[in-house]
Order: sequence, then C-alpha cells, then structure tokens
Amino acid sequence: MRPVRLDMAGFTVFRDETTIDFTDTDFFALIGPTGSGKSTVLDAICFALYGQVPRWGTSRGIANALAPSSSEARVRLVFESAGARYVATRVVRRDGKGRVSTSGAGLQLMPPGFDPTKLDTGMTPDDLGEVLAGTPTEMDQAVLEAVGLPYEQFTSCVVLPQGQFADFLHAKPATRQQILVNLLGLDVYETIQKQATTRATQAEAKLGTVDQVLQGLADADEEAVAAAAERLEAARDLAKAVDAAVPELLEAQRDADAARAALAGLETDLKRLSGLAPPGDLSGVAGAVATARAALAGAAAAVADAEEREEKVRGELAGASDAAALRLLLEAHAEHDKLAGQAAALASSLADASQEHAAAVDALERARTAEAHAIEHLEEARRAYQDAQTADRAAALRAHLEAGDECPVCAQPVPVVPPMPAGSAVTAAEAAGKTARTAADNAKAAVTARDKALRELDRTVERARAQHDQLTGRLAELAARLTGSPGPDALRRELKALAAMQARLDEAGAAVRAAREAQRRAQAGADAADAGVRTAWQAFDRARDQVAALAPPAADRDDVVAAWAALAQWASALASERRGLRESAAARVQEAQDSVGALAERIGALFSDAGLPVPGAGRASAGGASLGGVGGASLGGVGAASLGGVGGADFLRAAAVAVERAEGAHERLAERHAQASELREQRSGHERTVQVAKTLAGHLRANNFERWLLEEALDLLVDGASGILRELSSGQYELVHDKGDFYVVDHHDAGLRRGVRTLSGGETFQASLALALALSEQLAGLSTTAASLESIVLDEGFGTLDAATLDTVAATLENLAARGDRMVGVVTHVSALAERVPVRFEVRKDARSARVERMGL
Repeated sequence: MRPVRLDMAGFTVFRDETTIDFTDTDFFALIGPTGSGKSTVLDAICFALYGQVPRWGTSRGIANALAPSSSEARVRLVFESAGARYVATRVVRRDGKGRVSTSGAGLQLMPPGFDPTKLDTGMTPDDLGEVLAGTPTEMDQAVLEAVGLPYEQFTSCVVLPQGQFADFLHAKPATRQQILVNLLGLDVYETIQKQATTRATQAEAKLGTVDQVLQGLADADEEAVAAAAERLEAARDLAKAVDAAVPELLEAQRDADAARAALAGLETDLKRLSGLAPPGDLSGVAGAVATARAALAGAAAAVADAEEREEKVRGELAGASDAAALRLLLEAHAEHDKLAGQAAALASSLADASQEHAAAVDALERARTAEAHAIEHLEEARRAYQDAQTADRAAALRAHLEAGDECPVCAQPVPVVPPMPAGSAVTAAEAAGKTARTAADNAKAAVTARDKALRELDRTVERARAQHDQLTGRLAELAARLTGSPGPDALRRELKALAAMQARLDEAGAAVRAAREAQRRAQAGADAADAGVRTAWQAFDRARDQVAALAPPAADRDDVVAAWAALAQWASALASERRGLRESAAARVQEAQDSVGALAERIGALFSDAGLPVPGAGRASAGGASLGGVGGASLGGVGAASLGGVGGADFLRAAAVAVERAEGAHERLAERHAQASELREQRSGHERTVQVAKTLAGHLRANNFERWLLEEALDLLVDGASGILRELSSGQYELVHDKGDFYVVDHHDAGLRRGVRTLSGGETFQASLALALALSEQLAGLSTTAASLESIVLDEGFGTLDAATLDTVAATLENLAARGDRMVGVVTHVSALAERVPVRFEVRKDARSARVERMGL
C-alpha cells in the first residue's frame, strides 16, 4: 500500500479541511512541534482503511475521531496497491444524544490513470470508480483484498508504533517467541487443538442428548401411528353427522333469540320510562336571575363615578414638572462635587509617577551598559576555551611520539618532540568561562528586571493620564448640564410636591379597582343565575333524548317547569301499557328455549356414542329473565347467544376440535417417528465427529509442532534481516541468533560477534529496522491475500539520539529509501534529521485547527 493523497475535515485536531499530497514522494518527513498533530496524519490513514487507530486501543474509541465541538469528521485516502489505485472514505457523525458512530464508509477502485486532483473540482469517487464496498462491514473484507494485510499486520508492517521500535530486538527469548506467535499467527495450532478437544466434548454431549431424545421417542412406532389413523377417521365421521343435525338446532335458536329480543326490548322501555323525574326547585331559578341583574346595574354605576375622580387627579399630575428630570439634575449636582475631589487627588499622583518614571529610565540604561561588558568578557572566555582545546589535542598527539616519527597532522618527520605541558589548559579556560557565563546571566537578568519595571511604570502613568483626562471631560459635561439649575434644595422641594400628588392618584386608582372588582362579582352572580336556567333545560333535553325513540310530546321552550310536568305525565301512561305486554312475551321465550334444549340433547348423544365428552355437559343453566333452557350462537354470523347451555356453533366447534386433535395426534406421532429415524442418522455422524476430533487433538498435543514452526520462522526471519542489515550498513553488519538470543557480526572488526545490547543507538536502529522489514516480509508471506508492501512509516522518538547516532539513523533511512522498493516516511520534530529528508510536510496547530504545508522538493 502506497498513499497518494489524504483529505481530512473535522478529524481530531484537523478541524478545517486539510489535504496532504504524497504524489512523486519516495522519502518524506512529518515535522512540527510536539502535539501539533504529526501522528494524527498516520491515525487518519489507519482510520480510513480499517476504522480504528492504534492509539485508541479498540474500534470503540471512535469518539476520538471528532474534533472538539465538531459534529462530523471526514477522512478520504487515495492509495495504490499492486499497481491499482483506490479511494477509501469514512464519515463519523455525532447525533442529538451525543452518540458517535460511523455514518458512511466506502471503497472504490479507480480507473487506470485516475488523477486525484479531480476531487478538488467537486467530483466524487462514486462518479468515476467501481464501488467495492459501501458499508463499514463490507469495508473489512474489501480493504483486506486490496491491501493484502489485516489491521494488526498493517500496523506491524507499514506503520511502526512510537516507542516500540527496538522491543523485538532486545526481548528475552521467551518473550520474543510469544511475539512471533502473535505476529505470525502460529498460535492457530494451539487454538486448533483446543477447538478439536472442545468439538469432541460437544459431540459427545450431543451424542448423549440424542440418546436421551431417542429414549423419549420409543413409543412412536408403526402400530401407534396406525391406531392414531383409526381415531382420526372416527372423528371425521362424527363431524359429518354433527354438520347434518346442526341446521335444525340453529333455526330453533333463531326463534328463541327473536323471542328474547322482544322481551328485552320491553324491559329496556320500562327501564327508560322509570328514570324520568324532574329536578328539584325549578321555581327558584327565574327569581335568582332578576335579583342578579339588578345588582350588576348598580355596580356598573359605581365604576363610572370612581373612574371620573381618577381622571381628574391624573390631569393635575400631567401639568406638573417631570420627576425623572428633576432627579437626574439632583444626581448631576452630587456627581460634580464627587468628581472635582477625585480630579485634584489624581493630578498629585500623576506628578509623583512622572518623577519615578525618569529614575527607572536611568537605571535601565546603566543595566544595559553592564550587560554589554559582561557579554564581551564571555566571548573572550569562549575564544580562550577553544584555544585551550586545540592545545590539549596537540599535547595528546605528542604523548605517543618519539623523535623521528611522522607527525599525524602534517605527515612530516618530527626531529625533536616538545616537552609535555604540566597541566590541562582546558580546565582553567573552562573555569574562566563559567565565571563569565554567570556574570553575563546576572547582567541579563538585571536588564530584564529593569525593563519590566519601566514597562509597568509606563502603563501606570498612561492609566493615570487617561483617568485624569476622563475626569476633566466629565466635569465639563456636568457644568454645562447644570447651567440654569435652581439648586439642590429647590429640586428636592419640587420632588416632594410631586410625590404628594402621586399619592392622591394612587388612592383614586385603588377606588377604581375596588369598584371594578364589585362589578366583576355582580357579573359572576348574573352568569350563575343564567347557568342555572341552562342547566335545567339541559337536564330536560337529556331525559327527553333517552326516550326519543318512543315519540314523546313536544315541549314548551318558554317555561321549563311546564315542559318537565308534561314529559313526566306522558312517561307514566306509557309505562303502564308496556307492563301489560311483558307477560305474554315471557311465555313465548320459555316455549322456544324448550325446543332448543330437546334438539341439543339429540346432538349431544352423537358425542356420547363416539366416546367423546358432550360439549357443555355440567354447565349451569341461566335463570331469571331467560327462564332457563338451552341457547347458543347462530351459524353464518347470525348473533344468537343463548342465556345458558350449548348452541349449534358449540357442537360444530367441538366436532372440529375433535377432528383437529385427532389429526394433530396422528401428525405428531408421524413426526416423532420420522424424528427418531433422523436422530439415528445424526447419532452415527456424532460418533464419527468424536473419533476424528479426539485423534486430531491427540496428534497436536503429542509433539512440539508449534515449537518446530517457530524455529523455522526465526531462522527465516534472521536470515532475511541479516541480508537487509548488510545492505543498510554497507556490508559492515550481519545478524545471527543462537538459542533464541540475537547477535551482530561486525565485519569491520575481524568478524567480532557482539550481543545486541552492546550496540550504539545508531547500530540498534539499523538492526531494529532490519528486523522490522524482515518481519513485514514474513507477515506478507503469511497473509491470506497478496500483500503489497510499498511503504513504511516510522513514528519513533528521534529526539533522544545524540548527534553521531542521529547521523547514522539518517544515513540508514537514506539507504532504505534509495533501495526504491517502497516509500519511506518518518515522524519527527528533530530539525537535523528533517533537513536531510527531501520532502517535508510541516504540521502547525493554532487555537482552531492543525494545518499541513509541503516543503522541499
């Protein structure tokens, strides 16, 4: 996988839209201060492909993808893999409840020669490429097929995490073996052994379960199925006989239902007529209305008088002076007196501050002169220290020379070797330099303190002058405003007179409110009296509506008492007539129910003859108004439920249930018979599974298969890493292992074999990088798809390396990039390393967002 272009918006620190173009980039560096967002660029690449980031721990840390206060984050990566170009996109959103989830994900295969700059014109990958995935679930398999590496191997082959670069090189043999098991997936054999044991256990459990079920199906034999078929045939014969006898029963039930309906209608009429009775005290309603209306007229006259008195006082107050303007003039007099005193005090303070400021300026000039002298002495001490170093190095060369030897500097014979100096000149020069440094630091601190004090005095004087100017201007404004004012005492007298007039107005307003409240109460009394009349008519209308079907007489709407009397007289007469008809209707109901009972007993005998319980046997018959007997529901939707007993529908339903139960029993026996045959076949399969799983588990447990694979993998790993290390170190180093420990062979030192913990920082970096590259090649070989390892990015802390080691690391990275088989990237804030990288992406961050700028070639 080789990145071509990365677009981010709202992703962690990249709040604004940001694009990084990796086109024509073989060796690049992400530079910038700590915390600026360099590693976030690598996070975005991992997130676009796999939906998770190593620093988040798991995919459930997706909330980290959103920039602060952002509701959406978008990441789009254009990359090449095995000669094809793809675009991966992911969108994360926060809903109204604060929950964060991936709302969109997709992977497109772009046509050959696709230009990523077309994305800047608003054209989306959907307009050009073939859609390989459109959901986060589909992305997992699609990215694996395109890149060739799952997430764990991608972060071990392409992006090497910060702080863990040399862990594998320095690990103990047991720890390294476990790392190889995890990285190369060799724990799959232990997993297979465990799964085989589990499968054997599960198969044995299933075998026992099948045996138990077969024991429960022992009664489902051929004889039981035949007996159930005979019972089914008998139930079907019963259903045919019931179907033939039920129509006569239904006809009798309809006659009984009609008789009961007529009797029920008479009972309903009598119940309605008996409930008609006029409400109490209708005569007092009209008198209450007249009294309430007279009280309302008196209250309205009182309101008019109170409002007239209030208006008179309000007119007097409107012709007086404005109280607010008088109070403002009084406040202006008080403010003028107060500010005049403050202005005098501030003028005195300003004069004192000006004198102190002049003294501070003089002190700062003297401090700066002392600092310049101290810096001159420090420079002289530095030059003396350099001269002393030169002298000491010359003396060191002289210690091993004898007369006639060649000088190691000028390559000329030395006739006479000068005597060795008594002591080191560097020690004295270093002491003098420290003294000069201390004096320079003290002088600089004094200048800083004097400058800070002077700036503070500047601010104090400026504030005092600004306050004095503000007070002077305000006093002038107040003096102009108070021109023509009668004075504070006169203003207070006018305000007192206005307050008295306002008190009279408040009293008049209170009288108006009291009169209006009395009017409101009188209106409520009149409304209540009218409501009483309406309530009496509403009660009459409800009572008349209950008997509207019986044609009551018309009502006189002008007199509610007379209307109620006429309705009650009519109801009494009609009730006497209905009671006379009720006895004959009850006799017809009894006759119809006796006929239904005889027919029901005849049909019940069919069930007894078939050996089945009679439907409704033992059910208590209804008494009272139904007069006993047998009822039921009519067939075909005709409603005719009896008041007790069993109806035609009950017999039909019982016969149908008997048939259904016989069919169910027959089907269950047939199904259980078939189930027993199927379970016997399953039992044979479980026996075979138990045998195979136990055999496989035994083989994997009986030898050191996994250890043999680890030894082979470690041999291949060291062999591959040794070849890479020879290339990176220009043939100086090789990597070997012995009993799980790593060693380096130095060919520039007669093939000396050294432990890896004795290596310098630069040598450790070369060995670790060689192992990382070899590991990536092996992981690619073990991948289930064709992995394309076209780039590697090192997110490592280079700031801890010294200058010599850093130079070795930089040369190693340059050699790696020069191989030309993959893009090389580093993340660093070390300028000495970044300057040696041809392409640099500088990451800067302000209060709103991080930004990226390409520098170099």
